Amino acid sequence: MSRPILYSFKRCPYAMRARIAIYLTNTICEIREVSLKNKPQTMLDASSKGTVPVLVLDNKNVIDESLDVVDWALKNNNIFKESLSRTQQSLTKKTIKLFDADFKFNLDRYKYATRYKNVDAYFHRDICLEALKDLEDLHSGSDWFFGNDLNMLDICVLPFIRQYRIADTEWFDQLDQIPLIKNWLNIFLESNLLKNIMISYEPWKVGDPIILFPKAQ
Repeated sequence: MSRPILYSFKRCPYAMRARIAIYLTNTICEIREVSLKNKPQTMLDASSKGTVPVLVLDNKNVIDESLDVVDWALKNNNIFKESLSRTQQSLTKKTIKLFDADFKFNLDRYKYATRYKNVDAYFHRDICLEALKDLEDLHSGSDWFFGNDLNMLDICVLPFIRQYRIADTEWFDQLDQIPLIKNWLNIFLESNLLKNIMISYEPWKVGDPIILFPKAQ
């Protein structure tokens, strides 16, 4: 039986958000873990941009942007409750756009400062922190951003905040300016959701057995 093929990388926040959507909607696909130092030619043939996630559909159409993978999964099975106000929907779009652009730009220069010339890692760290302070003021105070139900903003933004914390865990955990954001992240870090989308796989190569995702529970 032919199934969609997902090229992924465990720690990439873009690939994480794609896997979360696929997991939550129980959209079964074949998963292929990618070594970023030795990307499989089959993935590059499907998407020349060479970044994950890449989803190759049964009809050979290719989706190679993470938000498009999320939208594709939700179109097949929209598991989010249609309960957000127009203001919340607008905030969701605005926040995701911010994290995909400015936040990720500064996160990379904080977390991977040695890859860039003349970069002050702490300058970029503080820009990210200001973005999180802004979110702190808008957080519901419940388990998830808008309340007790997981939503689009949660799955698209939390993988990036997770990376931000990893850059200096001790420093992040001692922050006192963003208690709601830290609690929100901790709920995500301790969730079965994260556990089930962060399974370790060996890098895929031609001829390997098919591995299905999500795994049967």
